This record gives sequence, structure tokens and C-alpha cells, in this order.
Amino acid sequence: MKRLLIALILPCFLEAQSISELFEALKSHSQTKIDIISVKKSKIQKDIVKSSLYPKIDVFASYDNHNKATGLIPVPPNQLFPMVKDESVAQPFSKNIYKVGANFSMPIFVKSIYTTAKKAEAMQKSEEAKKYINLIKNEALIISQNANFSYLVSLKKSLHIKEKSLLETRKTIKIKVENGRLAESSLYKIEDAINEISIAKNNIELQEKRVISSIQSITGITLKQPVDIEQIASFKVTSMDSLKPLEKKVEVNSIDLKVQKEKFYPSVVAHGSYVFSKAKAYNNDKFVNENYSDIGLVINIPLVDMNKYRSISMAKVILQSSMVELEKQRDELEADSKMFKESLQLQENSIKLYKKSIENKKKLLEIAKVNFTTGRLATEEYLRYEDAVVAQKANLFKIEAQKWQTIMSLAVIYGNNIEEMVR
Repeated sequence: MKRLLIALILPCFLEAQSISELFEALKSHSQTKIDIISVKKSKIQKDIVKSSLYPKIDVFASYDNHNKATGLIPVPPNQLFPMVKDESVAQPFSKNIYKVGANFSMPIFVKSIYTTAKKAEAMQKSEEAKKYINLIKNEALIISQNANFSYLVSLKKSLHIKEKSLLETRKTIKIKVENGRLAESSLYKIEDAINEISIAKNNIELQEKRVISSIQSITGITLKQPVDIEQIASFKVTSMDSLKPLEKKVEVNSIDLKVQKEKFYPSVVAHGSYVFSKAKAYNNDKFVNENYSDIGLVINIPLVDMNKYRSISMAKVILQSSMVELEKQRDELEADSKMFKESLQLQENSIKLYKKSIENKKKLLEIAKVNFTTGRLATEEYLRYEDAVVAQKANLFKIEAQKWQTIMSLAVIYGNNIEEMVR
């Protein structure tokens, strides 16, 4: 019971200090373990197919009771006739026969087995590609959500600065209202603005809970604060590696079509057996023992099998469907990559413009505070200057988070190693 409580409580106290810790936690989390197990399953499936090429050997023991005397082994006439003439010779016939022996079979040539092994190998590569892409998708999700977390924390700090400024202003207004120098409505307006900040901060905390939960669901770590991330390398424009799982799927379906066609090929299978039989001879009740063995080849040539024809038709449709899906995904990713590249340039430019705009708005706010204190500016006008600074900071924090999301989207499209891009 104590261990169970520790297992349940421990994740609540886990807190990452760096992005590397989050990545390591992801690799040991159930999200990633599922993909690791899928790769193992595909490898075992490949081994199962290849094992079909090995001999199959069975041993057996049996007892048979017949209503008439039955031969232990086939007896040629030139051996049987002398036995019939001499009653003292135990003839290999009996109603109760005991047998032990072994059977074996081995495919000499079954073309579809070799091709199925290639299919299983392609499936394993597909699962490995899928595992890698899922890993970098989750790493990209961690960075994107951490960027959102940073955006929300920065926005909340900005609101806190505004709230502190308004609280100081409220003290001044309250004195003026009490002295009759300002209308009481001015105080209500300031208090309403402070209340709006509290509402906004509460909504931000709700968004933070969702972001924290999203990261925890794939790492098991509950963040208290966003981790610091530094970009040390840009994304690399290579082939669209995010399509590799789908490309391998097309390859698998193409091989499967060959498998279905090859089931019409002739097959050659070797077989053999050894049997030791023991029984009481029916003619004189003496025990008789016999050994019998055989070995041979079977050539099987399929001629008509409607199920096989239908399987070929289905394999063609499945292959065509996966090829169309691959083409669709390629078109979408090409459009997305172009859009993200263009957006990245615009986002970088917007960040510069927002920073310049914030500097200007801060200066205007300082002037507005002086004018408001001296009574040359209405309360509504002053609050608009306060709102403008916070709104522009929010735009800056948001576009910085969007830039991270854009970079991560491009990294996933091109299958880049995200751990080499950040620290």
C-alpha cells in the first residue's frame, strides 16, 4: 500500500530543470514505450515468417484398437507368403497396435514465404520510422507547449505590472475624490480596470493548467515554471522524413500484392516419417516389432482458387489507397512547409516591430501618467495607454511562442533531430 501511494504521489513532485530532462522523461514514458513495443512486435513478426523456412519435426506415440487385424507396416507379397505357410512366424498384423515415431516437413521452394519475409522486414522499418517521427512530434509538442507556458507567464507578469501601476494610481484618485477634486466615477473606473486584470489573470491560470497537463501527459512531469530553452541550430531543409512511415507502408502494401500473386506459384515441400510399431501377432499371439520410414517430395500447383483471386484484387486496392494517401500527405506537407517558411520571416520581423512599439508605448504611458496626475487627461484616456502597453506585450509574447511552434513544425516535417536544435 505504501509503495502504491509513493507511485501515485511521486509524479506530483517531479519537476524538470531543463529541456533535456523533459526529453529524457519522454523517452521513458508510456507514450514512447508503445512505439518501442510496436517495433519489437514487428521484429518478432519478421522472425516468425523466417522460421517458416525451417524444418518442422514432431514426435508422437499412439495406441490403436481395430475391429479386424491390421498391418503394422506394408508387407510385400514375397515376404508375406512364407509367413502364411509357417504358423510359428509372427505375422505383422494385430487388432491392438502401439506406435512411436517422428514426422518432419520442410519447404524446399515456397516463393510467397520469401516475399512475406521481405514484407515483414519492410513493416519493421515502417514501425522504426513511425517511432522516430512520433518521438520528434512529442518533443516538438513539449517545446511548443513550453513556449505557450512562457507566453502565459510573461503575460501574467505584464498584467501584474499594470495592476501595480493602477493600485498606485487608485491611491492618488481616492485622495482626490475624498477632497472633492475628482468625481467618484473616476475611482469606480480604476477599480473596474483592476478587477478586469484579476479576471484576465484567472483566465491565464486556467490556460496554464491545460498547458501543464499537456506536458505532463507525455512526460509524467508537472512543471511549476516554464524551462529555459535556447535555439542552438536552425531546422535543416532535407527530404520530408515525416513521410517515411507512409512511404514504408506503401512499400509493405506493394510487397503484399506480390505475396498474393506468388501464392499461385508451384511449391515444393519435403516430408518424411519414422514409425516403430509393436503388437501381438494375430496368428500366434507372439510380440512383433517393426520399423518403417519414408521420405518424399510434394509439388503443389494451384490451378483455381477464387479466394486467392479476390485477395489479389483487395491487395491492389489497398496499395492504390496507400499511394493516394502518400500523395495527399506530400502535397499537404509541401504547402505547409512553404507557409511555415514564409511565416517564420514575417514572425521575426513582427518581433522587432513589437519590441520597438512597446518602447514607444511605455514612453507615451509615462507622459499620460503625468498628464493624468495633473488633471489634463481623462481617466478613460489614461487607461487606454495602460491597456496599449499590455496589449502590445501580449502580442510580442504570443508571436514569440508562435515562432517556436513554426520552427518545431518545420523540424517535424523534415524529420530533424530536435535535441540537436535546442538546449
